[in-house]
Amino acid sequence: MSSEKPRILITNDDGIHAEGIEALEAAMLEVGDVYVVAPASEMSGASHSLTLGRPLRIRQIDERHWSVDGTPTDCVTLALNRILPMELRPHICVSGINHGANLGDDASYSGTVAGALESTILRVPGLAFSLVANRSQDFTESAKVAKEVTLKALAEGIPEWTLLNVNVPKGVPKGIKITKQGFKAARPIISEHIDPRGKPYYWIGEVREGFRAEGGTDFEAIDEGYVSVTPMRSDLTNHSAIEIMRGWEESS
Repeated sequence: MSSEKPRILITNDDGIHAEGIEALEAAMLEVGDVYVVAPASEMSGASHSLTLGRPLRIRQIDERHWSVDGTPTDCVTLALNRILPMELRPHICVSGINHGANLGDDASYSGTVAGALESTILRVPGLAFSLVANRSQDFTESAKVAKEVTLKALAEGIPEWTLLNVNVPKGVPKGIKITKQGFKAARPIISEHIDPRGKPYYWIGEVREGFRAEGGTDFEAIDEGYVSVTPMRSDLTNHSAIEIMRGWEESS
């Protein structure tokens, strides 16, 4: 990068008033100029959803903070195409710090990861940060990691079309490992209840039963006390399956 002070866009999926985004902002203020565009309320599990069925409202809180009554994807789309003028276009987008892990399959549900993914699609490098300890509200170590990884990304760059999904274990990390996305072992739990009008409603949850130990996964890094940094991209193609399935073309 040039000597120009880096501009940093911050978003999340826990809402603009969440402790995690406040910790992330404090860390990013030590790195560059910060602009925050985040959901007005919690949007956990929103994934990479874009609001198309209703209008969106932007509320400017001050000259550096805006809330949007939509998803993290909405926030980044509006930030880069409406809220921030071209001369303030960010050098990087950081999303988080999420209250809970975004490991393995769960990354596909994550609004935190989706915010960084949307930024990457719009040609601004994206980083997603999550604190694995669900009950902990101490973001001290994860904020330090966020600053370190962001500085590294700004100095050395990230491969094109790539976002970094960063998960931080509870306590003081032993170090950083570059990992691949793992697979969780879990089963869904659907709880049925009856509302005051006698109609059923449902809560969807799951019971975790561990993960598939394959070597080099995000789950294993966290289990060993390391920060997991997983390079990801929007391309969902299973490239190894293309040649296996090439014979299908001959039968059509």
